[in-house]
Amino acid sequence: MWVGMEECTGMAELASLVQRLEVAVGRLEAVSGTEGAGGFAPGTGVVSAYVEAFDALISGPVAEYITLSQKIGGDVQKHADMMKQAFSCQRQLLVTASCSQKPSDAIMTSLLAPVSKVIEQVQSFREQNRSSPFFNHLSAVSESVPGLGWVAMSPKPGPYVKEMQDAAMFYTNRVLKDYKDKDKTHVDWVKAYLSIWTELQTYIKQHHTTGLVWSKSGPIASASGAPSAPRGGPAPPPPPGPPPPPMDLNQSAGGDSSAVSRSALFASLNKGSDITKGLKHVSDAQKTHKNPALRSQAGPVHTGPKPFSAPRPTASAAPARTLPPVLELDGKKWKVENQEGAQGLVISDTELKQVVYAFKCNNSTLQIKGKINSITVDNCKKMGLVFDDVVGIVEVINCKDVKVQVLGKVPTISINKTDGCHVYLSQDSLSCEIVSAKSSEMNVLVPGKDGEYTEIPVPEQFKTVWDGKKLVTTATEIAG
Repeated sequence: MWVGMEECTGMAELASLVQRLEVAVGRLEAVSGTEGAGGFAPGTGVVSAYVEAFDALISGPVAEYITLSQKIGGDVQKHADMMKQAFSCQRQLLVTASCSQKPSDAIMTSLLAPVSKVIEQVQSFREQNRSSPFFNHLSAVSESVPGLGWVAMSPKPGPYVKEMQDAAMFYTNRVLKDYKDKDKTHVDWVKAYLSIWTELQTYIKQHHTTGLVWSKSGPIASASGAPSAPRGGPAPPPPPGPPPPPMDLNQSAGGDSSAVSRSALFASLNKGSDITKGLKHVSDAQKTHKNPALRSQAGPVHTGPKPFSAPRPTASAAPARTLPPVLELDGKKWKVENQEGAQGLVISDTELKQVVYAFKCNNSTLQIKGKINSITVDNCKKMGLVFDDVVGIVEVINCKDVKVQVLGKVPTISINKTDGCHVYLSQDSLSCEIVSAKSSEMNVLVPGKDGEYTEIPVPEQFKTVWDGKKLVTTATEIAG
């Protein structure tokens, strides 16, 4: 009987052990691509507390975002694979920091290089796929992925991540608008993606409030990110030899004459106030500020030491690549791209379901006739836009010095990340809503009864106060 009970107890313990092993294996599998990254503190076999917390972030919202991206497929899935690699690279940096002391700035740049490279790949992928049906998904990720650079931010990495999350929300709101009543998968995708940055802010607040925390012991991190050889591997290289002997200050390039000069210098300094007795008196006739005639005489001008200034980057010898101009109808989208100095561009054969997307057009004007669905002006400079009627929205993004004129009706005009935007309204569009964010030098011109326009600036400064129940924000005007 006792033997049977002992066997049952042993089986229960074995089952418990197997269950614990399964949980551990599942956790390691969730942190894909990091098993061989040296994720253990040297000599301990366990990860640090903040690396373990970061693993929870990866196996939680990051894993959910990747799963939903795979469900959507296409460009969204490809983007998610890049983000998976980015978080894997960041984990490796955290592992290095957890068991190494902070290195020099040059070594730190090398350690940040893998994450920076993936960030560039994520942003380049968006630029290369502007015609993608998931462009808003790609833009949300591309605009916020610099948030992974928090490891180089100090002393407030958390607010920096929050700023990147806000940049993503501009595009995730578009995704919600497009798919809210069509496909719940995209709505869940938005929630999962934004939760990554929310959880990352919480993680930073708990473990890296003022910046990436480095170990106070252990070796100084190296450029390879491996402060010590893994257990069982080859022995570390021998320490460097002793430093060279200190330089003999009595032996210099000048030989004995240098030593004599130094002795004379110290002897003169020991004179105290008598050191000024050997100075020559300068009369008023020899002073340039009292004798202007001396200023016209040519002579060497001696200047004091100049402050250090970083070397200016030299211009690349390779010429900038110019893309061919585009003005074509692709499905239901009119694409107007890479126009330089093109005055008088006209789109006349329009339909209600069509949209217009203008990208990188400089010193150009575009007129759109008829009634269409929406217009987007992106990354344009000194661009003029004139249109009849829009049933949806007109968006101006990342532009400088653009002018927009509506001849008919438009319900909403959105201005985002733009410096310099003039909006000319018509009598039929006076009820138009103008929404602006992160923009400056915006003016709305309202027509009068005599046909003359009245220019009204859009507020850029705001005052927020607590009224006891909620925050109340009002526009402010500062007298110049």
